[in-house]
Amino acid sequence: MSAIPFGAWERAIAIRYLLTKRRNGGVALISGISFAAIALAVAALIITMSIMNGFRSELSSKILGFNGHAFVVGGYMAQADRDALVSRIRAVPGVAQAQALVESQALVQGPAAAAGAVVRGIDRKDLLATRIIAGNIKSGSLRGFGLGDEGGEDVIVGQKLADGLGLKVGDPITIISPTGGVTAFGSLPPSKSYTIAGLFSVGMSEYDQTFIYMPLTQAQLLFGREGAVDFIEVKLDDPDKAPALKATLAAAGGPGTVVTDWTERNRAYFGALEVERNVMRMIFMFIVALAALNIISGLVMLVKNKGRDIAILRTMGASRGSVLRIFFMSGATIGLTGTLAGLVFGLVFCLNIEAIQRFVEWVTGVQVFNADVYFLSHVPAKVDWLEVAGVAVWALAASFAFTLLPAWRASRLDPVEALRYE
Repeated sequence: MSAIPFGAWERAIAIRYLLTKRRNGGVALISGISFAAIALAVAALIITMSIMNGFRSELSSKILGFNGHAFVVGGYMAQADRDALVSRIRAVPGVAQAQALVESQALVQGPAAAAGAVVRGIDRKDLLATRIIAGNIKSGSLRGFGLGDEGGEDVIVGQKLADGLGLKVGDPITIISPTGGVTAFGSLPPSKSYTIAGLFSVGMSEYDQTFIYMPLTQAQLLFGREGAVDFIEVKLDDPDKAPALKATLAAAGGPGTVVTDWTERNRAYFGALEVERNVMRMIFMFIVALAALNIISGLVMLVKNKGRDIAILRTMGASRGSVLRIFFMSGATIGLTGTLAGLVFGLVFCLNIEAIQRFVEWVTGVQVFNADVYFLSHVPAKVDWLEVAGVAVWALAASFAFTLLPAWRASRLDPVEALRYE
């Protein structure tokens, strides 16, 4: 017989042993269980990692699209100085947008309720350039925002915040500033009514139920900034370069300016996401390994049941290497087919996760993904193909490794001893 690795006759015998039924039905059952376990473990690992990647990607895009990538502060700046500063920052290579902002917490009132909010004062041109807001106006428009005397009195409100207050486009909304003036009756917080010109929804509940945008001049008047701003918000072409550009931005800002970036402001949040992602990956890699461990049970039973066949093959001239390869292919086939099935199932699930979510909600009548709890309005999934390849390699490596021991034991079986008890 030929000793060529994985010859045709070796493959034929391996597949025949793998598909054996009748007297060796227990082997077929364990093989089926091993196949299903590996497929489900691989699919679970791919789905879990893709959802974790999707969460991180979606939250990063929302946070970095809604907020700046770097922030320049240095005390309140007069109008002329501020315009010159913004121009210098915009000239820094890698800067996509720089805008002066006033930002303050406030109490807002509607006909149905009152709530806390974060009010941002921004120039009209800067708001139009902020695509995550300007591109997500669900009702109303930005036509009147920032126009008229002192910027006008139109404001843009988050959709969920307006819903909670019982407001819609065209309704008045009262904003009460936390900083007030002193009168004969004590300190009174100033308040003013504005008109809701539009409602935005960026798909992240933390922002949709918290933020209000108003013209910069109006915000300066309401919060007592007297022509000054709180900080310069900078957005970059590549947010990951923010730490490296801090020194350049500080130099453009001049003496007394301090620059922080998004990695500092959100370090704990993104750090927690990364730790959780790594831990989940490790846990599911162990589960894949445990699923592959089932192959040993099936092969041990197969070797025991095929002792007479092994002895006959050896007496006919089959080498120990041939026997090892036969049983290795039997176990490796389970690992290979299980891994492929898990890859297909996991990828199909991830690529259709929104449709699956809608179907489950339609069948159960229950919202399975509450945006108020999870911040996002849908289950995100982002397939990392390099990570998928790593999962496949790990599953195959575990399957092949656990196949070697019983295959090696089969190759060491003595033909005389195997036939003696038949």
